[in-house]
Amino acid sequence: MRSEIKVLLSIIFSSLGLTAGILTFLGLKDLIYPLLGLAGADSINPCTFVIYTMLLIALSLKENITKRRIYAVGMAFVSAIYISYYILGVGLVILTKTIPVWVAGVISIIFGAYTFATGYLEKSRIVGKKEARRNIFRKEATIFGAFSLGAIISFTLLPCSSGTYLAYAILISKVGKTLTLILLALYNIIFILPLLIILFTVGSITESKSISQRIVQRSRELSMIAGTILIALGIYVIIGM
Repeated sequence: MRSEIKVLLSIIFSSLGLTAGILTFLGLKDLIYPLLGLAGADSINPCTFVIYTMLLIALSLKENITKRRIYAVGMAFVSAIYISYYILGVGLVILTKTIPVWVAGVISIIFGAYTFATGYLEKSRIVGKKEARRNIFRKEATIFGAFSLGAIISFTLLPCSSGTYLAYAILISKVGKTLTLILLALYNIIFILPLLIILFTVGSITESKSISQRIVQRSRELSMIAGTILIALGIYVIIGM
């Protein structure tokens, strides 16, 4: 339990510090709360942890796999998710450039209500979970296999975060091309941060799997908290921005 608490605290403080520091340096203080709310709600994502837990279980079942190999394969998987989501974000920014900022608030409220409701009712938001499980256990424990798997699974996770990411794209599409690319990079760093922390700060694959499974078991509470944050953020965007 102590290890789990340490991981969660590391996720929270790393996300807050990195986001606030960069936005302050860029002169975009008005985006601190919206970005923290959206990226924070999205980063500790039950859907991500379900998939990640399955990957860790699959790795632990491989014979003669070393910790270094696990790190390499895990990093390939996480890198694929980062790159896929970044490319998706660029596309969303292009599509939403002419959409008013208040729409982001409305989307945040709607998606927050959806996230809260699915969490409360314990309904899965993962599309094609069975197919994702088959892909995970079918792939070899290679860097290329993990990277291709991460790219495929990125689209499996879309229903979990599409509303949050869309609202974020609308907000940052008004700040200029260069800053938009930086802000997308920041969002996606925070999005994958839980996976990196679990991968590199625990002592063994068994502990990694245990922490992921415990977080998955709290998916109902996490979804309800994330939904509440998104609703509050949507109201903030509509009223304050």
